[in-house]
Amino acid sequence: MTISWLQAAILGIFASLSSMPGMGGSSIGNYTLGRPLVGGLVCGLILGDVSLGIICGVAMQLVYIALVTPGGTVSADVRAVSYIGIPLAMVAIKSQGISDAQQAADFAKSMGVLVGTLGTVLFYGTATMNLVWQHMGWKAVEQGEYKKLYAVDWYLPWVSHFLFSFLPTLILCRYGADAVTALKDALPMDGLPMKTLFTVGSLLPCVGIAILLKQIVEKVTDFVPFFVGFTLAASLGLNLVSSAVVSLIFALLFYEVQMAKNVKASAVAVGDFDDDDEEDI
Repeated sequence: MTISWLQAAILGIFASLSSMPGMGGSSIGNYTLGRPLVGGLVCGLILGDVSLGIICGVAMQLVYIALVTPGGTVSADVRAVSYIGIPLAMVAIKSQGISDAQQAADFAKSMGVLVGTLGTVLFYGTATMNLVWQHMGWKAVEQGEYKKLYAVDWYLPWVSHFLFSFLPTLILCRYGADAVTALKDALPMDGLPMKTLFTVGSLLPCVGIAILLKQIVEKVTDFVPFFVGFTLAASLGLNLVSSAVVSLIFALLFYEVQMAKNVKASAVAVGDFDDDDEEDI
């Protein structure tokens, strides 16, 4: 598998749309197109192997499942993960002749982590250049030249995305594919470096899931619904969609119990209020 200039350019456009600060907006760009789960499908369509693209996307999504950007603090940027990491992982998997889906997923996870740091650099580069346009906007406001704000808001940020999203994706996808092919000749599948890469890749989803648990688990009993999903998958052989459907009954039960508690608390509060009124009389 190779990546042509046209394919690399299309990947660069999607990287620009999904970058953060988002050229395509936060909801559609960063939180939809930028997710590896969606990026895998897009890359698969562009490179002509949808199944492999989805395998790589799902694998990388597990690693970055708990990725958040509080206050602009970014540990990894998904534009590089989705539109640089996934295409290069697809090329590497094809070059290595990996046909097993699990091995392909483990390899993709390692590639995703490698380019995640690059995405952080691209994020701060975009944000820093946008500060230049912001300064120009404030200067235009001070001088009363409000029409210049259209350029500041709509056109100049495209320059930032061109330099820090489109160009890096274009160059890395086009020439990185050749480097990946050369890597295949230098590192055989049965060598220690490749075995280490697969081993590390298979463990990386644990990091993403652990971070997610740290965010949602507040007490020990919160682990119970979490482990129910694993039990359904292991005992009944249910996939993710089926487990999600089964979990709806638990969500409904939790909702009904919480609503009952709220009604009871409201009734108690009203009763206390009436008692106070009677004592005052």
